[in-house]
Amino acid sequence: MHEKMTRTEAFLERLRAGDVLLADGATGTMLQSTGLDTGKVPEAWLLERPEQVRLLHRQYVEAGSDLILSCSFGGTHFRLANDGLADCVAEVNRRAAELAREAAGEEVWVAGDMGPTGQLLAPLGRLTTEEVAAAYAQQVAGLVAGGVDLLLIETMSDLGEAQAAIQGARRVTDLPIFCTFSFDTHGRTMMGVRPAQAARSMAPSIEGIGANCGSDPAEFGGFLQAMRQAAPRAILWAKPNAGLPRVVDDDLVIYDATPESLAHIAVQLRDAGAQIIGGCCGTTPAHIAAMARALKQQAAS
Repeated sequence: MHEKMTRTEAFLERLRAGDVLLADGATGTMLQSTGLDTGKVPEAWLLERPEQVRLLHRQYVEAGSDLILSCSFGGTHFRLANDGLADCVAEVNRRAAELAREAAGEEVWVAGDMGPTGQLLAPLGRLTTEEVAAAYAQQVAGLVAGGVDLLLIETMSDLGEAQAAIQGARRVTDLPIFCTFSFDTHGRTMMGVRPAQAARSMAPSIEGIGANCGSDPAEFGGFLQAMRQAAPRAILWAKPNAGLPRVVDDDLVIYDATPESLAHIAVQLRDAGAQIIGGCCGTTPAHIAAMARALKQQAAS
């Protein structure tokens, strides 16, 4: 008799079978819409208002997400220090994973989410590769303790930082790792990295690569195609914003993409080879629900 697969094994089997999985949408902008102060790290609500974080996760599950991300984008001690939480890395990340796991149940996967440190590595900055790797190892230990099924390193600009994050994660776990970069309208990250370059550098050591945040969602197809050419066997992950942000009334940031327009983008991303599709800044459960419907309709046609 065969032993039952773990959630992680089942996740990888779905991807290897060619299935397309729908991730969730934004966390930070959604929590801000329910009262999180601008400038306050979303991770603070894991301890102060965990019910709001759990509710958001649940809304994405109900919208049709196959996969949700833990509320831990800024979970390194570098970013948590902005709200006096630098000494709470283990607790914050474990709690982020636990809340997502509670909302996900057994049928939806949980990715431990990790964003950039917000610091520059030497020689442009003062951080060493070892310091960055150690910070991510500390974060990953909390996420693994909380029960994540895989890891996502996202919104990366610097290859060195992304590689250090992977190095740190591998000190703690052998869970699947994915890494997405943020490209601007010129097709480069803030540090000048192009999609093909990111793919060639990262794909050999992780399960998947992709793009998130950054530029116009309509440009993501081109990013994915370049990555596919550079790393034909890599699983592709696409996580666009709900359109480009614009500021109104001096400080209010809004995103113009409707659920219907992002649903159309989701189908295009699937056609471009993405196997995991979700939303970044500005996306809501309504966007994810529309994307779920569009992807199901395409699969059935």
